[in-house]
Amino acid sequence: MNSSRSPLVRLALAAALASALAACETAQKPDVAAAPISGIVKERQITTVATVQKLDLAKRLVTLKGQDGKVFSIHAGDEVKNLPQVKVGDQVSTTYYESIAYEVHKPGMAEVGVVGATGVGSAQPGEKPAGVAADVIQVTATIVSIDKATPSVTLQRPDGEVVAVRVRDPKKLEGVAVGDLVEITYTQALAIIVEPAKGK
Repeated sequence: MNSSRSPLVRLALAAALASALAACETAQKPDVAAAPISGIVKERQITTVATVQKLDLAKRLVTLKGQDGKVFSIHAGDEVKNLPQVKVGDQVSTTYYESIAYEVHKPGMAEVGVVGATGVGSAQPGEKPAGVAADVIQVTATIVSIDKATPSVTLQRPDGEVVAVRVRDPKKLEGVAVGDLVEITYTQALAIIVEPAKGK
């Protein structure tokens, strides 16, 4: 990833994620006595960069050339603000972020259920087009059994369905008991930033 671009992308992602997570926090019980057991099951970030080759503002078509040399066109819908600010030679950076994380809470410190939130942001008038959107879904399930030999835990989801989940690190089961609540957070975010061509 281009280091000159990453701070902007991280800032955009952080703003949207903070907005989304703030909405999720309202559904949680405050004042947890001890730090919960937590971890990240999956996390990835993919960044692609393309250069603007041609613009058709009337049709809102942008022709781009990717880093692999392939040329393609995209239609910029009305939700894309400040399109006239884009010039041939500008670079379009797209970053996709995804993560699955978990926290284990003792009974009474969380509630079984599903909470979702969305955070969005866009460029100010007159600036180069930029936008970010993030979706956060939290599912809190109850541990109904623990198998330390496998190792795995069996969870009962809010809809009543029971599912077994393999545990990568057996040490994470220390201090975990049947009846504890597992809060699983799925985060997905997309940030798009247009930067001026070099020398402009």
